[in-house]
Formats: sequence, C-alpha cells, structure tokens
Amino acid sequence: MSTMDDYRRGWALRYLREARVGLAVAQETPSMAPKLVLDAMRKAQAAIYYTLGEPYFVETIVQQTLHEKPVLEDPLLRCLVEIERIVRRAAHTPGRDYQEAIKEASALIQVASDVVELFTGESAGD
Repeated sequence: MSTMDDYRRGWALRYLREARVGLAVAQETPSMAPKLVLDAMRKAQAAIYYTLGEPYFVETIVQQTLHEKPVLEDPLLRCLVEIERIVRRAAHTPGRDYQEAIKEASALIQVASDVVELFTGESAGD
C-alpha cells in the first residue's frame, strides 16, 4: 500500500515517463542533446521530489543543505544533494561530452525510477 496521494503519484510517474522519452530523443538527435538531456535530468529529479513529498519543500531542504552543510549524515539527503549537483553541473557545462551526458542522465533516470517504484509500487514503463 502506497503512502502517496494520487496527485503526487500521477506527477511522479508522468515526469519519469517524460524524462525517459526526452533521453531517447536526445540519443537520436545529437544536435538537440544538451537541452534534452538537461530537461530529462530535471524531470527525473522532479519525479523524485514528487515521490518524497511536496516538491517545493523537498527542493528548499536540498537547496539549504547544499549551501549550509558540507558533511551530510543522512543518506537520502546526501543522495538528493548529489543529484542536485549533477543537474547543476549539466546546466553549467553545455558543451561537455555527449556520451558522458547521456550516461549520466540515464543513471539519474534509473535512480528516479527505482525511487518512484519503491514508493508507488508502479513503474512508469521501461
């Protein structure tokens, strides 16, 4: 039995599906890849946030932690902060290696998929 409401479950699954589609399109269209990969990463991150609670509050906690705490004891918060760092790095280095960006986005989408499935008991489709 899931502890998520239908609203957040629906958005988490939607963002996860959109992240997968965006990554697939990025792999087929290298000229558009930087923007599509970044969008896919952000959607995967949003899927995680919707899964964990109110996205605004989760994001606020992550942002505060990112700026205030150099050492994190909580493994979930450490994971969320690392995801934020990955997304920021992708946003600030648009000319980076295409294959590396695809690999990073794919890994992030897999993490999001695992989190969403763990909390919802549903898969957004592979």
